Amino acid sequence: MKKIQHNARVVSNEKICAQFYRLCLDAKPIAERALPGQFVHIRINEGLQPFFRRPFSIYRAKKYLEILYEVVGVGTRLLSEKKTGERLDILGPLGNSFSMPPDDVSRVVMIAGGVGVAPFLLLSDFLKSKKCRVTLLYGGRTKGHVYSMAAFKKNGCRVHIATDDGSVGARGRVAVLFKKIQPGNGDTMLYTCGPKPMMHSVQRFARMHNLACEASYEEVMACGLGACLGCSIKTTKGYKTVCHDGPVFDIQEIIW
Repeated sequence: MKKIQHNARVVSNEKICAQFYRLCLDAKPIAERALPGQFVHIRINEGLQPFFRRPFSIYRAKKYLEILYEVVGVGTRLLSEKKTGERLDILGPLGNSFSMPPDDVSRVVMIAGGVGVAPFLLLSDFLKSKKCRVTLLYGGRTKGHVYSMAAFKKNGCRVHIATDDGSVGARGRVAVLFKKIQPGNGDTMLYTCGPKPMMHSVQRFARMHNLACEASYEEVMACGLGACLGCSIKTTKGYKTVCHDGPVFDIQEIIW
């Protein structure tokens, strides 16, 4: 797929809960080509701080391109300060995408931890045309990591939430919600994104129940194009780069 470099106007940049921001960009050339699971690389400042672009999963791609992010360092702090009307140099869409479930799949479960929920709203947009029941299992550390899931629910998703401290939903890691999956009929497909320990637990669950599962792998990136090899991970098929070969992998290929 053609990669586009675009000077995008910031439409809005709002804090949607204690931990997360939603950035809305006027980037139609990228938005109209974006597929679920892909990402963009954003140059946050013209200066040397931060020096490298930052990768962000595409949260939604309709009239505008939307990014969901958490402030975790200098780059995302500077991004959170961007105002409406400012410009950002973005490159995308990058990476591969989630595959759509086969016709014999009647249930889809998306399993996300923290800001790992970012690729799944766009996926749920695409799944609306499929005749399958869609569930989102979401885990956050505290209520500060939980925001309105209204857009998911509007797409017909059943949403279940767990927090480490029990401040919202069930108490514990997202694995406490695996009982919602009910994998007995073999008609279920899983998608996951989030912290590595969480995705490792999803891998074990999928293997135990013989379920197909795709994982969007989060990794620090420099080039975003597969040239520097800085985001290489070990898989059953050798080392692969997250930015070029991924970020979406069959979860059983990943070696933790």
